[in-house]
Amino acid sequence: MWAASCLASCCAACACEACRTAVGSIGRRSARIAYCGLFALSLFASWALREVAAPLLQSIPWINHFHKTPDREWFETDAVLRVSLGNFLFFTILAVIMAGIKDQKDPRDKIHHGGWMAKIFCWAGIVFLMFFVPNGVVSFYESISKFGSGLFLLVQVVLLLDFVHGWNENWVAKDEQFWYMALLVVSVVCYIATFSFSGLLFHWFTPSGHDCGLNLFFIVFTLILVFAFAIVALHPKINGSLLPASVIGLYCTYLCYSGLSSEPRDYECNGLHNHSKAVSTGSLTLGLLTTILSVVYSAVRAGSSATVLSPPDSPRGTDKPLLPFSKADEQEDKKDVPRPVTYSYSFFHLIFSLASMYSAMLLTGWSTSIGESGKLVDVGWPSVWVRIATQWATAGLFIWSLVAPILFPDREF
Repeated sequence: MWAASCLASCCAACACEACRTAVGSIGRRSARIAYCGLFALSLFASWALREVAAPLLQSIPWINHFHKTPDREWFETDAVLRVSLGNFLFFTILAVIMAGIKDQKDPRDKIHHGGWMAKIFCWAGIVFLMFFVPNGVVSFYESISKFGSGLFLLVQVVLLLDFVHGWNENWVAKDEQFWYMALLVVSVVCYIATFSFSGLLFHWFTPSGHDCGLNLFFIVFTLILVFAFAIVALHPKINGSLLPASVIGLYCTYLCYSGLSSEPRDYECNGLHNHSKAVSTGSLTLGLLTTILSVVYSAVRAGSSATVLSPPDSPRGTDKPLLPFSKADEQEDKKDVPRPVTYSYSFFHLIFSLASMYSAMLLTGWSTSIGESGKLVDVGWPSVWVRIATQWATAGLFIWSLVAPILFPDREF
């Protein structure tokens, strides 16, 4: 017994020392990666608690104070929302603290890049305290999360448009036949993928013998948007390129698929999952990993001062890698010279705050799929309409990005 106790103590001490060493190795260049890791950890905690915490929440009197105990799914959703609320508060507090930082001599710069043990304990403490707040606070957070999630989806759309136009301009600027051919090949591949994907949508979501007019409208309208993108881009006054039009067309087709596949599993027009009422653990894991990658990319990209999403007063530096590639890069921050920050710390944390709301809505099916989707991720009619609305917003913003320079030639876009 004594030997086992000593062994357990040694293992615990080694684990603590390993965590301290790992946290202490986080430097300026790897701070954004560390924040992304912390956010991914919060998503994993939300998913895990959704699966196992329902019996515990049922036994907590200030949570289960109802005359009639709700279904298990209510407690699973509540667990996700409480973790998300803690995550939201943590990143929002950091966003407020980091507001107005201009250079790396600001004392708050060290808070952003260091003190990781303290920040991890604060994050865990805030999440833990969320299980003591009244249900009314959680319900209010659930309501505002739907609006916050919509803002985050708009952020993703703007980032995609910025990326696609930058990609096209970069290849055109090379002014070589090879890159012009590359533009054409990529555009053709995107259109082939778009029309092939659309054919599968007709096969999966408009089964014969059923009245699937809504699904048919979504698919046909998506194809209309794809043709509209190409027509507008190739208009003589626009003098655009097929690459952005083809990529955005493919993305809109994916959004259509994402929306239709989120229809309830017992809906007769959802032929993709009509013969499978349950989703395997592997599918759930894949869906969660996809969510993590999407959220992390958006948060990191939006936090950069080089993107169109940065506030007007943010420092305009050049993009730098998340991790250093040479010793010179690691040593340049050691110079005792005030250097401007390379991205808006406050806006970076604000994106994570919105991402916390978005991930909660994904894991709970936008908090209204209980009873129709069970433990599935991002399933239910609200999820369908969110995807379709995002598609329409993407189409509108893309067309505006093409015509705005023509309508307002004196303004910079």
